[in-house]
Amino acid sequence: MASKRDYYDILGVAKNASEEDIKKAYRKLAMKYHPDRNQGDGAKAAEEKFKEAKEAYEMLTDAQKRAAYDQYGHAGVDPNMGAGRGGPGAEGFGGFAEAFGDIFGDIFGGQGGRRGGGGQQVYRGSDLSYAMEITLEEAARGKETQIRIPSWENCETCSGTGAKPGTSAKTCGSCGGSGTVHMRQGFFSIQQTCPHCHGSGKIIPDPCTTCNGQGKVKKQKTLEVKIPAGINEGMRIRSAGNGEPGVNGGPSGDLYIEIRIKQHDIFERDGDDLHCTMPVSMISAALGGNIEVPTLGGKAEIELPEGTQHGKTFRLRGKGIKGVRSSYPGDLYCHIAVETPVKLTEHQKKLLKELDESLKKGGEKHSPNAKTWTDRVKDLFK
Repeated sequence: MASKRDYYDILGVAKNASEEDIKKAYRKLAMKYHPDRNQGDGAKAAEEKFKEAKEAYEMLTDAQKRAAYDQYGHAGVDPNMGAGRGGPGAEGFGGFAEAFGDIFGDIFGGQGGRRGGGGQQVYRGSDLSYAMEITLEEAARGKETQIRIPSWENCETCSGTGAKPGTSAKTCGSCGGSGTVHMRQGFFSIQQTCPHCHGSGKIIPDPCTTCNGQGKVKKQKTLEVKIPAGINEGMRIRSAGNGEPGVNGGPSGDLYIEIRIKQHDIFERDGDDLHCTMPVSMISAALGGNIEVPTLGGKAEIELPEGTQHGKTFRLRGKGIKGVRSSYPGDLYCHIAVETPVKLTEHQKKLLKELDESLKKGGEKHSPNAKTWTDRVKDLFK
């Protein structure tokens, strides 16, 4: 029989470690090697490491046992003073209540577990997330659409039992079919999910090959989704009960549809307001007049005053988007971008030069901003 490892080496602490250091080391190992978190090929090795860490913790947090161990080693520790055992299959899967107190929820309570009518541990299914991309027009008006999501249905091969046809599941020998095991440490008693049947109370010796013993198979499901008018980027729509199925009859999780809005060719959204840049020719900006501007609901007109400058903003009230929580629609802001003509012919260049000379003869009244800017530059270099 192989000799036992040093308790301090097992927990990875020094021999002068405080009780708090020992407790922290054990918590870390308990989280890592707990059987509920280790399934498959490495389950047996993890189980042994868990038992080993538990034994080391229990010895080193007992002042008398630790003193005897420090003086005589394993020979000085009476194994009959170890932790009390619970029911069948319970050995090694509990944990001293004081050490497990603050991590108990991390290991067993993270999925909202509760007891079912048969004593089995019942868990709510996980929530699912679905990203949906829509246009700005669809966000403003709302829409009804369909999406396909993964869902779980009872396996037709085994009729949902998880057992290969012609065979059946057996009562778990570790928990006696209750789905839970009990551990005791002094005055403390801890009840936890059975690590062998995972709370189902049943063991399937010959699992169905279609569903691998789960009793359910993954398929696609079509859902009708209604997008409310005014929805914005990042908002979520909750579809209750369309998440992953629960465990042991627990409720299903929810599906959250997260909205992504495609970039628009003309508009940018800012809350309920819209912004667009309107290119205007140099002549139109100088002479003024009415111009058409696009809106999400059609077209509108704005009147440019004579001498409109680049960057001038016009506000069209109520031409934005009415948000899902808003009483009134936002506004549309049109930002004027005066365009300089390009690819001019010789004749056009000649005309512009004549216009430029004529404007210069008119003095400052034709370029008030240029005069102000020139004066500021002169002041800078005085």
